[in-house]
Amino acid sequence: MKYSRVIEGVFLERPNRFIARVSIKGKTETVHVKNTGRCRELLQPGTRVYLEEADRPGRKTKYDLIAAEKLRKGLPSLLINMDSQAPNQAAEEWLKQGTLFSKQAQIRREVKYKNSRFDFYIQEGKRRIFLEVKGVTLEQEGRVSFPDAPTQRGVKHLHELISCLKEGYEAYLLFVVQMKGIREFSPNDENDPAFGTALREAARAGVRILAMDCVVTKDQMQVSKSVPVVL
Repeated sequence: MKYSRVIEGVFLERPNRFIARVSIKGKTETVHVKNTGRCRELLQPGTRVYLEEADRPGRKTKYDLIAAEKLRKGLPSLLINMDSQAPNQAAEEWLKQGTLFSKQAQIRREVKYKNSRFDFYIQEGKRRIFLEVKGVTLEQEGRVSFPDAPTQRGVKHLHELISCLKEGYEAYLLFVVQMKGIREFSPNDENDPAFGTALREAARAGVRILAMDCVVTKDQMQVSKSVPVVL
C-alpha cells in the first residue's frame, strides 16, 4: 500500500488518543493520529514522524500521522508504520499475490460470523477460511508483541475463530508487523494475559497463527517475510 503527499514533522505532544501536536517546518499543527492505541514508546517528544496530507475538504485536521522513527539505545533507528488501517490494506495486497492461498481464491473483506466481523473470508475450491488481521507496532530489542493495551475485542475474535473450526471452516490469525528487522513475535502477557491465554488456546485448537514483517518507507508499507511466532 502506498501513501501520497507525505511530509516529515517532529512530534511534540498527544493531548488525547485521536490527535497530536506536530512541528512541521517550524509551525505547530494539530494532526489526526491513525492509531488509537497507546503507542507511548513511539510518540516521544522530538521523535521524527511522517504525515499524509488529507485529501478530504472540510476536515478539522489537515494531516494524518502514519509513521514514526523509533530511536533505540545501541541499535539502529527503526521506521514503524502506525496507521491502524494499513495492516488490512497491506494484507489484502499480499493475499491477492497468491502467497498464502492461490491467486484464484475469492477474497472478501469484513464478513460477519456470529457475533464477530472478521477482516477476510476466503473461498478456494471447497476450502472456506476466515482470517483476522492484527497490526503490531510494539517493539523491544528486536522482538515484537501484541497487544500494547488490553483488548477484549481481540480475545472475542480468538474464541470466535475457534468456533469457526468446529463448524468446518479454516481459521487464521495474521499479525502484520508494521516494521522490518524483527527476530520474533510473542503475545504481550504482561499487558494482557487474557489475550495470551486465548491465543495459545486458539493455536492448540488448530487456528493458524502467522506473523509477517513489512518493508516500511515513509510513503508505503508492504508485507514481506515470515517472523517466528513464540507462544
